[in-house]
Amino acid sequence: MSVLVVGSVALDSVETPFGKADEVIGGSATYFSASASHQTPVQLVGVVGNDYPVERLQALADRGVDLAGLEHMDGESFRWRGRYRHDLNSAETLETRLGVFSHFRPKIPVQFRNAEYVFLGNIDPRLQLEVLKQVEKPRLVACDTMNFWIESRRDDLLELLGHVDLITLNDGEARQLTERSNLVHAARWILERGPTTVVIKKGEHGAFMFTANSVFFAPAYPLESVFDPTGAGDSFAGGFIGYLARTGDLSEASMRRAVVHGSAMGSFVVEGFSITRLLEITRADIVRRVAEFHELVSFDKTIDA
Repeated sequence: MSVLVVGSVALDSVETPFGKADEVIGGSATYFSASASHQTPVQLVGVVGNDYPVERLQALADRGVDLAGLEHMDGESFRWRGRYRHDLNSAETLETRLGVFSHFRPKIPVQFRNAEYVFLGNIDPRLQLEVLKQVEKPRLVACDTMNFWIESRRDDLLELLGHVDLITLNDGEARQLTERSNLVHAARWILERGPTTVVIKKGEHGAFMFTANSVFFAPAYPLESVFDPTGAGDSFAGGFIGYLARTGDLSEASMRRAVVHGSAMGSFVVEGFSITRLLEITRADIVRRVAEFHELVSFDKTIDA
């Protein structure tokens, strides 16, 4: 079952304590697609300028990512330049050049409009709402957001919450959106406004999934080497939504397994710059890492008399 993703396709220049990479492919839709395509076909909608090295996206096309929704416009492609210091949970943005992305108005190809699974990447919530007017009857709609949209498009974001089934955001964004310092209270606030599932990511400290009746937590995978955390959240979302699309199972048990698959994909992407590691790994690597996640949290339950 294919997944529709709408988001950014960018060129990133990143510096971390462990190295740097210039003009590598990035963007929310790109990371999501590289991750989700390990599980299911992906339909990508985004925009690039006429300076974009589109041949470097061929690796995604070879993996089952349909690029028919990638619009080409005259002008410069979206570029982001950032730096991570030893706190790899937050990036220092050095430069953002939106280029043609500032004029992006998603146009969903006819053949994409019956997608059963839709992921609205980190774009203006007004555009996310426009996408929902162009799709038919998806089984699951998920969205992402960021602090910029929470501050500048709050009313639109609140409207969007009433039209999505699931939202992913990090702990800082959850607190900013809800004005609640406690994440349990923050998740409950969001659930009351529409979504049935809230995933709050805590970077190297794992991820929480909240529903009306339950809380689930998956730890982060303990890595010896982290080169570049850029795109970890979108790779998480790709693993999460991709797993649900592949299985077609939206039960809570399946959602919990999806969180672990998302965490596994997030742990892979940070092992290299850009989407390099996501293109290198195999299905066997994913199965092995998911099994290792199980070992991280598995224990024998005993009840003392």
